[in-house]
Amino acid sequence: MGREQWKKIWVGSAGNMVEWFDWFVYASFATYFAGSFFPSGNPTAQLMNTAGIFAVGFFMRPVGGWLLGRVGDRKGRKAALTLTVTLMSASAVLIAAAPTYAVAGYGGAVVLLIARMLQGLSVGGEYAASATYLTEASDPKRRGFASSFQYVSMTVGQILGLGLLIVLQRTLSDDALHSWGWRIPFIVGALGAAVVFYLRRTMLETEVYEESADSGLAAGEEKGTIKALLRHKREAFLVIALTMGGTLAYYTYTTYLTKYLSNSAGLSKETATLVSFCALTVFACLQPLAGMLSDRIGRRPLLITFAIGSTLLTVPILTLLKHAGSFWPAFGLSLLALVVITGYTSINACVKAELFPTGIRALGVALPYAIANALFGGTAEYVALWFKNTGIESGFYWYVAGCAAVSLVVYITMRETRDLDLKAIPENAPPLLWAGVPQGGTRGHSPKETAPETTT
Repeated sequence: MGREQWKKIWVGSAGNMVEWFDWFVYASFATYFAGSFFPSGNPTAQLMNTAGIFAVGFFMRPVGGWLLGRVGDRKGRKAALTLTVTLMSASAVLIAAAPTYAVAGYGGAVVLLIARMLQGLSVGGEYAASATYLTEASDPKRRGFASSFQYVSMTVGQILGLGLLIVLQRTLSDDALHSWGWRIPFIVGALGAAVVFYLRRTMLETEVYEESADSGLAAGEEKGTIKALLRHKREAFLVIALTMGGTLAYYTYTTYLTKYLSNSAGLSKETATLVSFCALTVFACLQPLAGMLSDRIGRRPLLITFAIGSTLLTVPILTLLKHAGSFWPAFGLSLLALVVITGYTSINACVKAELFPTGIRALGVALPYAIANALFGGTAEYVALWFKNTGIESGFYWYVAGCAAVSLVVYITMRETRDLDLKAIPENAPPLLWAGVPQGGTRGHSPKETAPETTT
């Protein structure tokens, strides 16, 4: 991979890292600011209120996916990536300055809600724009490796948020963290977003998009429209279905894990945060290794491995975590869960990008993915707390396992995407969906892809 490609990956990943730092610190610090925006009472009820606002951010993601996916396909990946970080910076400033319940009643919660809606718009476009950018900017033979840095940067953003939380827990009193210390990460996030805005203003567009833009203008093709996306509705459905189990499992063991360890397993907030920090650090290091493996053996084997592991192990892992009692058992179980999830997180970005032609790739990834996240990822924490509040917390474990089982069916039946030529997929091609059923021909596959497909 050349120096120019590494530069593109670095800039795309750095922005993604800041975006997800801002997105995840909301969940990481929720236990500290939940009481600031809602009346005192049941701590679980306060967490459910903040989790509900967290979920609202996810429901804005389809809107952001549509708006920013359209920008990415019509104006370029660079334009979309610059706009996403601008929205995220504005939302971080709003949260940092939001008034508490004691000062403005529910006015502070309204500000919090508006900020999360802006974050939802931003992240709804960020995922697809960065997934598309990283996939298009990489060597065709190393797309899995390059796109794995999306979840590296996402996870590093969360690690930095947890690291900042650990530092604040050790330097500020618990009262200080609850009263004003929780605002610090949002100030840091706003400053980081400003730096990334400058970096993205100077980033280079991908060659794949530039060539498509030139040929598209000549041919008068529609780009980034719902009408164009509907020509690929099977691929759009496939993105929703293959995201379902992965995003739910990911948010269960990342954003919800710290709360689960402190609210259900009885660990201190400090220990729960340290468990998440250490497990996520190892998890981030695993992503490029799994991405490289997918470049050698294909995407489907990793996806299938994740789905089988998540279907069979979710209930035992979460049950044992509830009774972990100390750092090392909690760390080991959390890491085991994240190793299983790596089969999805390391390659899902490139798999989705490889399904669509260039003129609809950003929107094709953004909108279906955002819908799946709104339905499953964004509601994970709220659903988990609802099950806990009703006294049947184990029901959530089976819910996560069931969604993974549904995705397993999709992974088994979908076609391999590793060797698709991104430049050669026609804009008006028939759908590509099921394993062994190349509907409408090769759809611009590379010569390697036109050979009879082997089963996994």
